[in-house]
Amino acid sequence: MARTRVETRARARALQALYAWDMRGGDIATLERVATQVWDDLAISPEERGVAGPIVRLVARKHRELDLELADVTTNWRMERIGAVERCVLRMAAAELSIGATPPKVVIQEGVMLAERYGSAQSARFVNGVLDALARRMGRI
Repeated sequence: MARTRVETRARARALQALYAWDMRGGDIATLERVATQVWDDLAISPEERGVAGPIVRLVARKHRELDLELADVTTNWRMERIGAVERCVLRMAAAELSIGATPPKVVIQEGVMLAERYGSAQSARFVNGVLDALARRMGRI
């Protein structure tokens, strides 16, 4: 992981924080505290925190809105029925798409890569379809 880009590593860090938070019950009031604790425990660099922080903060602030947008494109899946890894990848990517600073294709590609790395090939296909539909719905592609 040492040779990967800061942004790629930061997305993995955001995912780790979101996953830890999700596993602890997903109380939105604790998300930023859980992220800080995870990143402190892993001695995450300031550069990675600088990229991951805004993503996590947006999920903390707009959790419900992001979930509603995702629910609109996951027609037959309620968020609580989606696997934890996939749910966290989707929230992270939805937040990054909302921020709008990264090209949508990059957000989708990195989300798919993380879903495959921490989930499965099936996870990656599911995440790809949902994020593509979400980016189109948001008018990003």
